[in-house]
Amino acid sequence: MKIAYLAGLSFRRDLNLLVWQPRGVLDEPHVEKIIAMLEQAEDEAHKPFDRYTDLSKLHHVDLSFDYVFRVSLYRRIAYGDRSQVKSAFYAVDRATAQVALTHAAVTAESLLQVKVCLRKSAAARWLGVSVSDLEVDR
Repeated sequence: MKIAYLAGLSFRRDLNLLVWQPRGVLDEPHVEKIIAMLEQAEDEAHKPFDRYTDLSKLHHVDLSFDYVFRVSLYRRIAYGDRSQVKSAFYAVDRATAQVALTHAAVTAESLLQVKVCLRKSAAARWLGVSVSDLEVDR
């Protein structure tokens, strides 16, 4: 799979796991870039891959509920009838938890299984990897 990676993003080929750790401010342009990259990766992947998003390094979230809802609904529809994948979100505060929980609610009962975790260890356990596997800068 050949994709142009964003900063804070890595793909663990050995684990079939995409790890994303956005930093600074999470806003609409940043989300649009990650969605474009994710869709390209999904189109080029030989098999489905799980995802881990670590929201702990964000300083601010500049996303409206309406935007998160629309993007989540879009992802649910755009993912279509591909194979089921797991997507774990590590949220550390109210703002990041709201984004992740909205995404989880909108994608519920779809092939995108989303879980919001308050501990990295819970995310690792759910994804079947170690906590160190969830680090971007290994």
